[in-house]
Order: sequence, then structure tokens, then C-alpha cells
Amino acid sequence: MSDRVLNVEKLFIDIPVSEGMLHAVDGISLYVNRGETLCIVGESGCGKSLTSLAIMDLLPKKALRQLDALDLCGESILDHSEQQMADIRGNKMGMIFQEPMTSLNPSFTVESQMVEILGRHRGIKGKKASDMAVEMLERVGITPANQRLRQYPHQLSGGLRQRVMIAMTLLCNPELIIADEPTTALDVTIQAQILRLLKELQSDFNMGLMLITHDMGVVASIADRVAVMYAGQIVEEGPVLEIFDNPTHPYTQGLMRCIPVPGKIDREKPLGTIPGMVPSMVGEFSSCRFDGRWERAKHSPLLEPVSLRPLHGRTHSFSVNEGNTHFVHFCCDDCLDKSGYQCSSETSQ
Repeated sequence: MSDRVLNVEKLFIDIPVSEGMLHAVDGISLYVNRGETLCIVGESGCGKSLTSLAIMDLLPKKALRQLDALDLCGESILDHSEQQMADIRGNKMGMIFQEPMTSLNPSFTVESQMVEILGRHRGIKGKKASDMAVEMLERVGITPANQRLRQYPHQLSGGLRQRVMIAMTLLCNPELIIADEPTTALDVTIQAQILRLLKELQSDFNMGLMLITHDMGVVASIADRVAVMYAGQIVEEGPVLEIFDNPTHPYTQGLMRCIPVPGKIDREKPLGTIPGMVPSMVGEFSSCRFDGRWERAKHSPLLEPVSLRPLHGRTHSFSVNEGNTHFVHFCCDDCLDKSGYQCSSETSQ
């Protein structure tokens, strides 16, 4: 059995809009190993959620998806039909959305929706399916499970609804779970419980987990690896401790400055920010994607001398710490020049 659960190579997503073509995702590559949590982090609008929908083949019809490879457990699903993808979704690959109330059907009980999944993908029906649903609800900490099973989504709290979504996702023992900001709509206490639950279940089921978030605190608590996304590109990727200890791209550094650290914050000073706005991704870029947001980044105290080694065949992509597979990507020569880093050799084309 392959340790590589998910492999995505050079994913592009273009969406026709009235002003032209919106280049929402621009040639990103990523992977998730079995038993590993990859967190994709970035500002709203950077392409995180569209990336997850592209992997699940759930993009809006007008969106144009192009990629070189899309593999699940070593097998290509790039050219799968809609029926084949429907067989995979909820089975080998599951997704937990941000707001469970929009994912659960308000007209059916929890039992009806869980039993339907088992019937569709496993051919299990009747009492056996109901018993499996009860067992899974108990597994995710819902009690009394028999009572909750007969309730409708609106009768459950936000935290319980999210636990139901997690239980439904796990029913068929998937190889990969994609969680798109699963704790955003929950209060802080419930957030911590859900994150702890996801981490425990991932270990128990030995599955890959791709978690999308804009919260660096969530990243620190659950991630094994981090991919930092900005303006449709992954600008930095590596092990979570390496990224937090040695953020290399100025955008990653800006995100780090926004994290409140108890005992290390000067209460007389405001929290760090990233100046400027995310650029429009309609049409072609005529300048650096980070243009106008460099003022504080280039004077950041985090900016330490780093040896950048060009990665073969990847223009403007560099290895920062080869032993820990820590990569940083600059969108253009101007972006690289402004960063202030020195490269060990010329960039590869």
C-alpha cells in the first residue's frame, strides 16, 4: 500500500468573469502522505477552497480545471467520469465543509443520511447500517448516540452537527479527508475539541488529512506540514516546526507577525499586519504579486540570511532546508530581488 495518499501536480483553475479570466489557482503542486496532516493556510480568496473542490471534482461548471496529475493512493483519478468520482467521494475520499448546516439535509434525520452513505458505498442496509451509524457517532463523542440518530440537523448544536459530519465522513474508512475550515463557525472551546478529535481519528484510521484554514494557531496545533498559499500560488511549504522557526517568504513572515503570543507581546503596540491588499487575479500579472506589500516585510526582524538553492526545473522555486524539504517560491525576479535573500546560483528555467 502506497504511503502517498494524494498527489496533485500543476493545478490551474481559471474562471471566466465579466472583466476577463480569473486565474484563481496558478500551477500549484502538493501531496499528502498516509497518517499525515497537511495544512493549507492563507488569506481569504487565495484559492484554498477552490483547490479542495478541484481535488474532489466539485468545482462550479464554469470553472476550468487543468492539471498534470491527480493521484489517489497511487492511482490516477484525473480522467474519471462523474459516476466514478461519485463512487470515490464519501468512500475513499471524504470532505468536511465549513458550515455543516449547509451540508446536512434539513429534511432527513441523522440516521437516514448516515444509512444512505452505507447503502450507497458498502451495500449495507437496515439494522446493521443503523448499528454502524450508532457506533460511529459514539466514536466521535456523541452521546446518547441512539437519541441523536433520530434527530434532525436543526435540533443539534453547531459542535454536534460538525461531529455528525465527521462521523459521516468516516463511515466508509476513507484514505483521505479534506477539511475546509471545519472549526471557523464554532466557539473557541468547541474548536479545540474538534481539532483534537480530528487528530485522534486520523491516527486511529491512519488516513491522510488535508486541512484548509486561515488560522495559524490551528496550523500549530494540528499540522505535520504546512503549505502557505498566496494569490493562487504556494509560496512556501515545509514541516510545521521548520516553517514556524524559519519563515522565509515575506508573506509567511507577515502571517507569523499576526499571531498573538502570550507573554511576548508588547501591549503598547498593535499586532503585526500585512500592508496592502491581495492583488486582483483577473488577467495576467504585469508586476510582482506581492508588490505594494513589501514595506514591512523587507524590514522584518525575522528576515535572516538564508541560503536559497534553486530547484531543478522550477523557476523561482528554492530549497531552504533540503533535509527537511522546506521550499520557498518567489513569483518573479522582482519578488526575489526585493526579498533580500542571496541565492547560491542562478534560478533554473
